[in-house]
Amino acid sequence: MDIVYANGLIGGVDEAGRGPLAGPVFAACVVLDVAYRIDGLADSKTLSEKKRNELTIIIKKHAKAWAIASASVLEIDQLNILQASLLAMKRAVESLPFTPDIVFVDGNQNPRLKCPARTVIRGDSLIPEISAASILAKTARDAEMLRLHQHFPVYGFDQHKGYPTKNHLAALHRHGVSEIHRQSFAPISALKSNGKLL
Repeated sequence: MDIVYANGLIGGVDEAGRGPLAGPVFAACVVLDVAYRIDGLADSKTLSEKKRNELTIIIKKHAKAWAIASASVLEIDQLNILQASLLAMKRAVESLPFTPDIVFVDGNQNPRLKCPARTVIRGDSLIPEISAASILAKTARDAEMLRLHQHFPVYGFDQHKGYPTKNHLAALHRHGVSEIHRQSFAPISALKSNGKLL
């Protein structure tokens, strides 16, 4: 996809963690430096963990600016996951040291920003700035789930990062629901109604 925006600061924003049953949702915004090309940028879901971690170091070192933000489990339950994701995106953009001239957002929903924004379906595989943002959001959320695993090891967050895998669901049935599970999500609310609360 070709973008023509002469002499402008282009931001890309994406989120990570809309589907899991536990943990916050993360978002990142990246403004790349046109003088430094970063090879290998792609949708974070198509990259290996090793490659994502390598690219995260490069992006943070060579981007003109980057920021990572999140919305908590409580905010997800209060707002719903879509609105919480948009809130995390807004926080990421507003955490930059400057305001981009335009922000390209992955998907079809715009957060409420103070600068022009444009949604791009599958933008994480089409626009380098969004690809970079998807990588930072994913690696930041994975790191947070590894941290949470230390506090709640029975769920195996280090393996599935909170997604509804067979092992995660089995752990929920065995141990109940924790405070970092998204209470508004159907599988969690169903367990809560049966008294399965850790």
